[in-house]
Amino acid sequence: MARDLRMLFGVNDRSIAAEDAFTNRQAQWQAVVTTLTDHLHRVASPAFDVEDLVSPRHNILVGHGVGGIGKSTFSRKIETALTHQSGRPAQWGAPSWPIERILPLRIDLARSTGIDFERVVLSLRLAIAALGRPMPAFDLALRRHWERNHPGEPLEEYLRRGGLFSRFTNAVNLPQQMQSTLSDVAQALALPGTVGGALGQLTTTLVGALRERRQTVRALAGCARLADILEAEPDLETLSFATHLLAWDLAQLPATQQVIPVILFDTFEDIGDRTNRDLERLLQRIVWLMPQAFFVITGRNRLQWAEDGLHGQLDWTGPAAWPGLADHLPASRGNTGPAQRQILLGDFSPEDCEDHLARRLSRDGQPLIDENLRHAIAARSHGLPLYLDLAVMRFLEIRRSGRDPQPADFGDFPALISRTVSDLTTDERHVLRSVSLLDAFSVPLATQVAGLTHDAAALRLTERPFIREDPQGLWPFHLHQVVRSAIRHAEDHTDDRWSPQDWHRAATRALAALGHEWRHGPQRDRTMLIDCLRQGLRLARDHHLEDLNWLTDAAFAYTEDSVWEPLAPPVHTSASSSGTEPQAGPDTPADALAELLAAITRRQHEHRERTAERLTAVLDTGLLSGELSDLALYYRAKAHKDLARTDEALDGMRQVAEAEGRLAPRARRGLAQLARIRGDFPTALAAVPSLGWKGRHHRVLAHIRFPHGDIERAAAAFEAARTEAEQHNAPGERAIAQTLLALVTAFTDPLRADDELALAHQYLAPLDQRATAFYAAVAALVRDAGTDGDVADRATALRAESTVAGLPWLTPLIETAIAFHHAVRDAHDDLNATLSRLRQETVSGDFAYYVDIATAMGDLPQPAESAVQWLDDAHTVRERWRGMVTARQDHLRGVQ
Repeated sequence: MARDLRMLFGVNDRSIAAEDAFTNRQAQWQAVVTTLTDHLHRVASPAFDVEDLVSPRHNILVGHGVGGIGKSTFSRKIETALTHQSGRPAQWGAPSWPIERILPLRIDLARSTGIDFERVVLSLRLAIAALGRPMPAFDLALRRHWERNHPGEPLEEYLRRGGLFSRFTNAVNLPQQMQSTLSDVAQALALPGTVGGALGQLTTTLVGALRERRQTVRALAGCARLADILEAEPDLETLSFATHLLAWDLAQLPATQQVIPVILFDTFEDIGDRTNRDLERLLQRIVWLMPQAFFVITGRNRLQWAEDGLHGQLDWTGPAAWPGLADHLPASRGNTGPAQRQILLGDFSPEDCEDHLARRLSRDGQPLIDENLRHAIAARSHGLPLYLDLAVMRFLEIRRSGRDPQPADFGDFPALISRTVSDLTTDERHVLRSVSLLDAFSVPLATQVAGLTHDAAALRLTERPFIREDPQGLWPFHLHQVVRSAIRHAEDHTDDRWSPQDWHRAATRALAALGHEWRHGPQRDRTMLIDCLRQGLRLARDHHLEDLNWLTDAAFAYTEDSVWEPLAPPVHTSASSSGTEPQAGPDTPADALAELLAAITRRQHEHRERTAERLTAVLDTGLLSGELSDLALYYRAKAHKDLARTDEALDGMRQVAEAEGRLAPRARRGLAQLARIRGDFPTALAAVPSLGWKGRHHRVLAHIRFPHGDIERAAAAFEAARTEAEQHNAPGERAIAQTLLALVTAFTDPLRADDELALAHQYLAPLDQRATAFYAAVAALVRDAGTDGDVADRATALRAESTVAGLPWLTPLIETAIAFHHAVRDAHDDLNATLSRLRQETVSGDFAYYVDIATAMGDLPQPAESAVQWLDDAHTVRERWRGMVTARQDHLRGVQ
């Protein structure tokens, strides 16, 4: 064990042991090639036996590192490189074995993917389906598991609904292969009739035949554990052990068809924590029971399977079981030999930081730094080994003074600055401090922010180890977080330290440079807008910068499309987190702009009442320019519209429209929509020609055609709106138009609506559009109207959700959708109850035309009090809506 002499000579207490822990980077791809080559040699050995359940396992490589260091990208690159030669990056060396023998499969275990163990096993089987051969032993166990746990649900439907058909091009072969297995076994056992309805009988008969070693099942008799698996309760535990059958099936393939599955488990930290290892236990069984497969696991933490302390939590633990994982220290990044199966990608993970600190200083085998303090230091280190070294030195320094070190003693270390800049030139130091103001940078951007006329210093700086590179990023370079924090916040004792005026001038240059990047950079898209806006808002706010020219333009550009990426949170809020202690509001124009954009963005997650309050508060400060005041007025008017405060909404929209600023087209659209909400369709239609793209003229027109039951023209207008959005590269507007297209077509063509809705969900997935998501839910209700599904219950839940969200304007539409459902089913009492609620919701006159529509659906008398100003005669409108009901009834009778 290496000793840290510097630490040992820093204390008088000779009972303290100091262990040196040093790490180096290495070529991770070479580690993959080396370990996989070793694995191929082991599998090719005559002594290798796929049914050997006791020998140590070497079929694994673990890459671990801090979040954001590129583990998932690395995992994806491995999969691509092993799939085809052209997928391997040019700088990666070619392996000595043909990749045709490799069958790669990457499975992302992130919680956000909704992955579970059953889906993992299905993914594995679907990948192997590409071989075009049944896996008889495993397929029997899988079919038995499926029949028991998914009664009445076809596997094909599950695969299609879960997106597995789209990912695995050969997925369609799996049900056929499974059916082929069942048919062959049934024939061998001389079972009469179809197989599907007698799976239990087939299994029982097969188990008996296996136990009696009948010749009729000799093809499966070699699988010693098949009968035991088929007799066990078909739960997840049994499914995990059944992967042994898949390994056996693969081993039976002819030599010319033999492949080595390479399974890449990514985001392994998300399968649970270190106190709950249920899913980890199931996944470990796959690794152990499929010894011919090779597994590459990437995650934030080292894999602890080689630790004896986990006995009882996992099935196979300890260094004897996993010799390649047996290393109590963070794995050396310089060791690429086949014996070393854990490599560090980037810096230490938090757990490894704590482990590092625990072993760095010890007494009698126990960590000298207590657990709470280790946790605090690890959290602040961001995995930087240098920070851990400095923290250990400060720990000893404080301890020598006779005081117990506390978490507050470990913040930003001035020594980090001196250690970082010690070998930098003057220009490099200047660039370093300048780019510490930015989240990320390119060489030209760094040069602009530093105010230099040449790139040499920035180029040299990017070669330093504290600069991290993400080639896929908008700007490829960024400072290590701990280094950046120290430069920005720690007390600087260097000779060329900056004064507050120096920092202010650099922030001014940085703000101007970001504006130039957005306006004139090579990638003038929304990603550039968002990154520049986030950093620009923070710079202007933190350094009290007054020139908000480009930030104002960027704010308007941000709101042009309904995407709503999160921006930096405002410094000030109107109330504390408890909601009881008022705080100071914005006190600079930059503060006011940040609060304005935060309120607009957060409206997707806050009640519209809260949005209106926040926008009123920022308007009351008087800190917004005229254009930005219009922006606040416009979105406050939209909030009022959503809250069914039509008069307040009209007033706000008129103010913005009359100002004739850049928001005037949108305000005129708002006025047209409000006229339509009031049932004044002629006024709404008259406004359409003047709206243009910025006023979303096609969408406004479609909204007018839809209540008239003119679905064909409404759909055409929504399609035109979608096309125009695509031409203007506006994914937010495209998603809105597509969702509304699904809604209107759902009334007349549920099959088409299903396709349109699927596309809408695809468009909505990367966006943050709560109201549009509600539209999609209503479209699904209309699509299913008249069926025996839970349409009414879904409508009730949707009504409650939209009300809680502060979107009461959706309620009349939801009620109209459920009225359509009841009308199709001839449920007169339910329809009357729905009409009663609808009249109550529209008593103010807003959306009153929905009452006319609902009565027409039920072939009920037209409301005598109706004040709707239709474009077509009321009789025609009524006939259209009633016709949709009868058409749906005919459709459902045809389906039955």
